[in-house]
Amino acid sequence: MYRFLLSRQWVILTLIGLVLVPTMTELGFWQLHRHERRVEQNAVIARNLDAKPVPMTELTSPGHTVPRSDYWRQVTATGAFDSAREMVVRRRTNADDRVGFHVLTPLVLADGRAVVVNRGWVPAAADQKAFPEVPPAPGGTVTVTGRLKADETTGASGIKDLKGLPPRQVMLINSEQQARLLDREVLGGYLELSAPGPAGGSPEMIPEPDHDSIGAHMAYAVQWWLFAAAVPVGWLVLVRREKHDRAAAKESTPEPAPAAA
Repeated sequence: MYRFLLSRQWVILTLIGLVLVPTMTELGFWQLHRHERRVEQNAVIARNLDAKPVPMTELTSPGHTVPRSDYWRQVTATGAFDSAREMVVRRRTNADDRVGFHVLTPLVLADGRAVVVNRGWVPAAADQKAFPEVPPAPGGTVTVTGRLKADETTGASGIKDLKGLPPRQVMLINSEQQARLLDREVLGGYLELSAPGPAGGSPEMIPEPDHDSIGAHMAYAVQWWLFAAAVPVGWLVLVRREKHDRAAAKESTPEPAPAAA
């Protein structure tokens, strides 16, 4: 009755179904794990943004790798901006998705070490190789507040660290790279400035990270699992239809006439 399942066509169809079910199930769990990581990250961001600011020197030091649990921690630093050693980061966008630069200004602490401060975004000059117009950083001794961020790497960000860039332009915000360029010790990670605000609104301050949206990963997970469940159901429907069609075809086939004596 079901010998047709041994045909080449049905063997291939069955094998495809056997591959699709575990693959779609695994894709569903992949999306579920992405959802869980997003929820966990949102909780970390919210907790760290609400935490009382602490001196950056309490959380990091030269060569230190900022752990994920400290991302976006509110930190403070007191020192003097070294505007003469200011640099910009290429190919960065603002809140309106305009491409420009992020401004990195080293803040030199009383002990001679430096903090990389990302002061915000400025538009690019007409000539991409030219250093953009950057409003000066505050003079004298200042105390800044911001969000602690980990060093950027090509592996983590996907941004290529291009060589041969124009003077004072970089691709990544990386404290070890800045230490070599500045020829002084630099605290690991960097400070994303949140206060004080710039006079005249430039550089544009970087907004807080989104920690309310959880994306559609859970919906995608459910969709993959529904697809996985639909495969065997669809296979059974096709089998029943094939069986019915074969039975109907057999019934409609006329009996052969008896041979003449």
